[in-house]
Amino acid sequence: MLLWVGLGNPEPGQARHRHNIGFMALDAIARRHGFTPWRQRYKGLLAEGSIAGQKLLLLKPQTYMNLSGDSVQAAAAFHKIPPASVTAFHDELDLAPGRIRVKKGGGAAGHNGLRDMDRKLGTPDYWRVRLGIGHPGMKEKVTGHVLGNFAKVDTWLEPMLDAVAEAAPLLAKGEPEAFMTRVALLTQES
Repeated sequence: MLLWVGLGNPEPGQARHRHNIGFMALDAIARRHGFTPWRQRYKGLLAEGSIAGQKLLLLKPQTYMNLSGDSVQAAAAFHKIPPASVTAFHDELDLAPGRIRVKKGGGAAGHNGLRDMDRKLGTPDYWRVRLGIGHPGMKEKVTGHVLGNFAKVDTWLEPMLDAVAEAAPLLAKGEPEAFMTRVALLTQES
């Protein structure tokens, strides 16, 4: 069983924030692959399904970004899912808008959701799907950028989310490089 976690904040007014792109990615995956409706579990919203023969739990913590690890740890502990079978989908300032990178482990790079997951899981050795939102160019503009809504000019967003959902079977099969390549090809086509 795999646990895929989207990082974001639960307030309805924050739904279109760049910081919530992890939630958006899981919503796209759940829609595309016919997951169960979202329900309250583990201090979050949980949907269940399977992709490429893998049973998956999709989790959107409702604890706010800085306490995401509470929800993730509760779900992982209950289902006995090791950190190596957990994947976090999150916003990434250091990637151009619409770019993605997948990696296992690493530092939190100032991302409080990842930092809390590291603490609560006891290790940084889980997978991360880094979803590029771009950097505003100046450090003092980062908070406003991350906590700001996507703009109409962000026409790359929906094609990228669709591509992530379309390529999800490759990620579920443990083929992160093929997943990244497929997403890149699909977003170039759109």
